[in-house]
Amino acid sequence: MKAYEGMQQKQQKQQRFTNPFTSLTEEIVFAILDFLGHDPFSRKSFSLICKSFYSIESRHRKTLKPLRSDFLRQILLRYPAIDHLDLSRCPLNEGDSWDVILSLCQSTLRSIKLSPSMFFANAGFSKLVINCSALVEIDLSNATEFTDSGAAAIAEAKNLERLWLVRCKLVSDIGIGCIAVGCKKLRLINLKWCLRVSDLGVGLIAMKCKEIRSLDLSYLSITKKCLPPVLQLQHLEDLVIVGCFNIDLDGLTNLKQGCKSLQVFNMSNCPCISHVGLSSIINGAECLSQLNISYGPTVTFDLAKCLQYFSELQSIRLDGCLVTCSGMKAIGNWCASLKELSLSKCSGVTDEGLSLIVQRHQELRKLDITCNRKITQVSINSILKSCTCLTTLRMESCSLVQSEAFVLIGQRCQFLEELDVTDNEIDDEGLKSIARCSKLSSLKLGICLKITDNGIAHVGTGCPKLTEIDLYRCIRITDVGIAAIAHGCPDLEMINTAYCDKVTDASLELLSKCLRLKALEIRGCPGVSSVGLSTIAQGCRQLTMLDIKKCQNITDLGILQLAQFSKKLLQINFSYCSVTDVGLVALASISSLQNITMLHLVGLTSNGLVAALSACRGLMKVKLHRFFKQLLPHSLLDHLQSHGCVFQWRDKATAQVETDPMEWKLPLG
Repeated sequence: MKAYEGMQQKQQKQQRFTNPFTSLTEEIVFAILDFLGHDPFSRKSFSLICKSFYSIESRHRKTLKPLRSDFLRQILLRYPAIDHLDLSRCPLNEGDSWDVILSLCQSTLRSIKLSPSMFFANAGFSKLVINCSALVEIDLSNATEFTDSGAAAIAEAKNLERLWLVRCKLVSDIGIGCIAVGCKKLRLINLKWCLRVSDLGVGLIAMKCKEIRSLDLSYLSITKKCLPPVLQLQHLEDLVIVGCFNIDLDGLTNLKQGCKSLQVFNMSNCPCISHVGLSSIINGAECLSQLNISYGPTVTFDLAKCLQYFSELQSIRLDGCLVTCSGMKAIGNWCASLKELSLSKCSGVTDEGLSLIVQRHQELRKLDITCNRKITQVSINSILKSCTCLTTLRMESCSLVQSEAFVLIGQRCQFLEELDVTDNEIDDEGLKSIARCSKLSSLKLGICLKITDNGIAHVGTGCPKLTEIDLYRCIRITDVGIAAIAHGCPDLEMINTAYCDKVTDASLELLSKCLRLKALEIRGCPGVSSVGLSTIAQGCRQLTMLDIKKCQNITDLGILQLAQFSKKLLQINFSYCSVTDVGLVALASISSLQNITMLHLVGLTSNGLVAALSACRGLMKVKLHRFFKQLLPHSLLDHLQSHGCVFQWRDKATAQVETDPMEWKLPLG
């Protein structure tokens, strides 16, 4: 009897401690993982709940970005269902690595992105392309050593649908011809900056790959000769010819029919194409929805009129163009109802013309009037009266717009998600009104010299969804204002307080509670020290970009904390800081680090620099004083450059004057 009771108690105890999660089906667990998305912390925490979740998570993961080839086998064994492999940070020079991928991913691999420094002509790469029959996507962007022999290997991927060859400057028409003949199922190909590709190569792609939907020919030395076969592609939807300067003014006038299937056309930086040429390309393209002619021809009445009857047109970018009054009036008469209009840095935009445009296109969601220095309160009144559903408004450096306009923006644009009022007359009253925009996620206030902590406090209270705020040179902002943002905007991902000289470590301590923070710019903040940086390193584990230039109170102690906790850091600028070899060598332990700027570090020696550079595995860009170029071993420089690293040597002397991106002249001392 006692034995029976003991057994019952044991069963009850086991039932009491049975893991309830084991009853969930794999389908339900997959749905949960889909909901978590790509948040690494959430996925890791989820997989550690129980053994079954650990196993299911390994089968659910489809994408992988390894950093070291020597761990590749273990990682691929852990995740057997990988179909997208990103090797951009993991050069595979050894034959064994290719064999590992082939043996473990042959049946599942559909997409691969390769390191720019990889050796592409070897047998391992060719074998992978031939045997991975499911492979439909290859990205070779920035592979400057990729040649025609590598392109011949790519041609063996018979099922390939998407191919990126951006900046593959050694590929010629011969290699492109091989791809055209072998990869007839291509739907997307990007040849941007492939400088050896000419009309012949583009023509072969157009004639052999009839399924092309997206074609990027930016900055190629092509002429009008290759465009007729391109425009005959029956399924072409997206065509980009940015910076194709050899397509002359009259080169397109003899085209009988444009591309009927075209939906997106980008011909920015093509000043030689007139409205006649534009009409020839888009003639018959009834589905055209996006057009970009930025930094191109003058927007005259004739040019605007040729777009009058494209009823599906939703987005047009005219950045940097001269816009005539008659051109603006013609835009105001279009049949289409635009959703997006960009007039950034356009000359000729007036209150009258802009008012006519917005009165016709009242469904605008995104409007960019950056650096339109002739518009006044009249334009703003017209915009706010007509376009009540704006989600994005960019109006940097609209110097004639008075502070009252920003109060109106807050009152009438309740759907705003992005607002850029950099270098404007906005004050605290304007910010108080804008704080009503509860959906605001991005707010740029750089060089707004009238705003104070009081205005920023309203933003912190009223805009809880804010993820990005730029306070560059807002010299009246102190720790009090930053505290309001840190407390009120828990999802903050980016903040710029560069040259806000009243910001101290207290601000960094508060910002360290913003766990999603990815980008922090505190350049030129003398009140910031290693103490504050340490709190950021410990609290903001998602940090990828850090600018601490001219923070002279930051020493090795702060950098050591970064090295220990900021394992996702991609980019850092610590020029003019009090950092020595010790900090730099520690920083080199961050395997994700790609971009370092380190100018005028008094405590830096050539020995420390050699040790740090030797330890860094994934560097892509390094900015150094030219003085070090003669002190570093040529073998080290050659090794790093062969793995895709670019060195930028600077000659700046301490007494020189630096001009920053916002055109402020700053003493470098």
